[in-house]
Amino acid sequence: MSMPTVPNITPEIILKRNEVLNLLLTSIALEEIGLSHIINTEGEKIQRIVKEQSLSLNDALALNNSVERMLRNVIKTEMLLQFRLEDIIKLEQMHNHEHHHDDLPDTPDIPDLPCFKE
Repeated sequence: MSMPTVPNITPEIILKRNEVLNLLLTSIALEEIGLSHIINTEGEKIQRIVKEQSLSLNDALALNNSVERMLRNVIKTEMLLQFRLEDIIKLEQMHNHEHHHDDLPDTPDIPDLPCFKE
């Protein structure tokens, strides 16, 4: 049996710096919207269950644990989004610092890492 062959497809996508930054910021914003929907749904779930049922202590604790697990995951995602946003800001500061040395106040030195190069 032979291995399937995959055609060599190399699409050329050319984006300007501002377009890339806008796409990155938009992706963060969209994730934030998704997280807000999750938080809202958890609140609605609590309201619906409390209104429709008389909860035993064990049921209330189980509901609380379920919501807590979901909110912990939301918080973890929020932390990652904050890191991404901080990285975008650093990239922009580096770019501005390289191109406008006299116009900006001093910014902290950022390590010369490959992930921070254009």
